Formats: sequence, C-alpha cells, structure tokens
Amino acid sequence: MATGLNAALWWQTLWRILAGIFGAMSFSTAGALAAGLFQGDPHRNALAIAILFGSGGGLGIVLAGASLPLMLDAFGPGAWPMGWVVIGTVSLSFLPLGLWAALQLRPAAQSQTKTAPLPLRSMLPEMAGYAGFGLGYIVYLTFLSAWMTEQAASAGFIALIWVILGLCICVSPIVWRPILARFRSGLPLALILSCIAIGSALPVVLPSGSALLISAVVFGLSVFMPLGAVTSFSRQNLPPESLGRAISLFTVVFAVAQTLGPYGAGVVGDLYDNIGISLLAAAGLLLSGAVFALLQKPLQPSSI
Repeated sequence: MATGLNAALWWQTLWRILAGIFGAMSFSTAGALAAGLFQGDPHRNALAIAILFGSGGGLGIVLAGASLPLMLDAFGPGAWPMGWVVIGTVSLSFLPLGLWAALQLRPAAQSQTKTAPLPLRSMLPEMAGYAGFGLGYIVYLTFLSAWMTEQAASAGFIALIWVILGLCICVSPIVWRPILARFRSGLPLALILSCIAIGSALPVVLPSGSALLISAVVFGLSVFMPLGAVTSFSRQNLPPESLGRAISLFTVVFAVAQTLGPYGAGVVGDLYDNIGISLLAAAGLLLSGAVFALLQKPLQPSSI
C-alpha cells in the first residue's frame, strides 16, 4: 500500500527493502511450519509444502495479471499508484487468517540436547542450485511484460498470459507432489529448474503468441516449486530441530541471488539493447543451477 503513496526513489527503495526483509521471514517461518506437518505421511507433507509455495502466489498473479494490464491500458501509466494500493488492500485482507492460524499453534517442546550443526559441505550442491534459481527465475517475471510490449502484444493478450501463468502456479503442487515425496536427493530441484529455464528461453527462441502461451504454462507449473523442493529436501534429510535453520539458510542464499538477478539482467539488456538476451542469460543460469542440484545426494545419517 505504501508503494502507491509516494513516487520518490528513497520511499520506493525503503519499502522494497522492508518487503524483502519481512518476505524472507515469512518464507522461512512458513516453510519450517509446513515441513512439520504430517510427519508420518510424506505424500501429505509434500502436498502441504507445495501448496504453501504454489497456490497462494499463483492466485495473486491471477488477480494482478487479470486486472493491472487492462487498467494501465485504459488509464495509462499514471494508474500505477492505484494498482499498488489495491494490491496492498487485498493482501492486508488475509492478515486475520494469518493471525488466526498463529493463535492455533503450540510451541514444540524444547530439546535439552545440543542441536547438531548443519552439514553445510554436504548441502552445497542444493544451495548452489537454489542460488541459480534466485538468479534466473526473477528475470522472466521482471521483464515478461516489457518483452511482450516490445513484441507489440495487446493489453488483453498480456493479461491472458499472466492469468495462465498464475493458474498453472496454482496447480503446480499437484504436478510436483509425487516427485517431492519420492526423492531425497537434488533431483526434484534439478528437474524444476530445467523446466523454468525452458519456459524462460522459449519466447525468445520461438517468438510467437503460441510459444508465449506454452512458455507461460511450463514456467508457471515450475516457478514456485524450488521453494517446496528445498523445504522437502530439508525435511527428509535433517532432524526436525534443524529445519528452521536450514530453511533460513536457503532463504538467505535465495535472497542474495534474487537481488543480483534483475540487476544483472538489466545490465545485459541495456548492453545489447535486447531484453531477449537477458531471458536467454537467465535460462543459462537456471540450467547451471540444475546441473549443481543434480549433484546433490541424500544426506547420510553420519553427515547429520
């Protein structure tokens, strides 16, 4: 909401920083809590993790994607502040549900034993893969509308692409749940990153409306699932008392990479005066992350 109240650069920067800090906190705490659900049922646990990171974000993209392009087309760029206020109001309406859920929680019994340190060296491939996700995925979401505008796409088509992308994000937990539940290695993350890379590169390799539609489907079915993949990996390989620290560590890696990704993509796009080059570079980073993730083996009990 605050973003729509003042266009000054310092104001916008302040609220981006605060949103990033508290957004990271929400990812870490929600991920740790979801990982603690249904401990005796890996399939339901994987579904809970996937729904957390998939369905909510997908619904938000559907609502914003269906309305903002058409609103901007009708009222011009000057309507952006109104869009931010509306988005903030809708987001704020979910606060009572979050508070209700928090009041239902009971703190877990504190263990008297010393918590073992995280096996960082054994987790390096998964962390490197997750860094590749942070560097690459945000480029598509940041520059997709600009890319479609460069291709002379109409506001209605831009809105359609965003709605399809958001709907695919909503159903992505169903697609990836069996894989998250079955594998303790980095294979789920590697498969997901490969799909995100294909979705990112497809509009540039095949610049057509149909390719954009396919790209939105492939990208949407995968883009929020790396969060579920690393959470599921942590739950399956680490003791319960280490979940919070592991997910926080992954979130820090992600946050740093996500900060660098759009900046680097903007530099590349300006250098070549072509956003398409930025999308291809992002796809390359995502594929590199997939290769690293593929090297991740299940953690042995001795490494925990």
